[in-house]
Amino acid sequence: MNEQIALYAKRLKLSWTKENYNNIKANSNEEFLLKLLEKEVEAREERKVNLLLSQAQLPKTGSQPFQWEHIQIPQGIDRDTVLNGDFIKDRENLILYGGVGTGKTYLATLLSLNAIYKFGYKVKFFTVAGLVNKLIEANQQGTLPKLMKQIDKLDNLVLDELGYIPLNKEGAELLFQVISMCYENRSMVITTNLQFGQWNHVFGDPILTEAVIDRLIHHSHLLVFKGDSFRYKESLLNK
Repeated sequence: MNEQIALYAKRLKLSWTKENYNNIKANSNEEFLLKLLEKEVEAREERKVNLLLSQAQLPKTGSQPFQWEHIQIPQGIDRDTVLNGDFIKDRENLILYGGVGTGKTYLATLLSLNAIYKFGYKVKFFTVAGLVNKLIEANQQGTLPKLMKQIDKLDNLVLDELGYIPLNKEGAELLFQVISMCYENRSMVITTNLQFGQWNHVFGDPILTEAVIDRLIHHSHLLVFKGDSFRYKESLLNK
C-alpha cells in the first residue's frame, strides 16, 4: 500500500506528501487530510519562492535595517506603498537617484525581496552594464528574441547603476528596446547617480536619451537619496 500511495502522490506531483504522509498525526480523517494539504501547500510555496529568488539573481544585502531618513519621497507615494510593491501592481516605475553608496541598490534589493516573498512576483535584477552585455551577446548569437521574451514575462525589472558606464550605439539601442517593451506593461526600478540632464553621457544620442527618459518618467516616482556614502562611513567607523 505504501508503494501505491507513493506512486499516486508522484503522479499528482505531491512531493511533500510522498515523503512525509506517514509522519502526520491526526484524530480524524478530516484532520489528517487538512494537515496533509496544508503541508503540501506550504512546501509548494517554499519551492516557488526559492525558484523566484534563484531566477531574480539579487545581490546580497547586509543585516542592517534600511534607513529612510535621508530619502526624499515624492507626493503620491509613501514608504508603505514602496515596500508593499503597489507600484508593481500598478505597473509604475521607481527611479532611485543619489550619490554612490547612499543605499539605492540596497532598497532596490529589499523591494525585490518583498515582491517575491509577499506576492510571488517575478523579478529580475541586472546591472545596466550586465544587461547590455547580455543583450549584445544575444543579438550577435541570434538569441535576442528568446532573451526579450524572458524579460517580457517579468513583473518587475531592476536596472542598477545607470550612469556608471557609457554605452556604445548598439548597447544603447538594445537597452532602449527593453525599456520600450516594459513601458506600461511592467514596472521597472532604476538606480542612477546622474540627473536626467546628464543621461546623454550614457546613451550618447540626445534623441534616444529623450525617448528613454520620456518612457521612464511617465507613470514613475523619483526617490532622491541624500547624504554621504554609507560604505564610506562604515569604513571610517571600522578604522
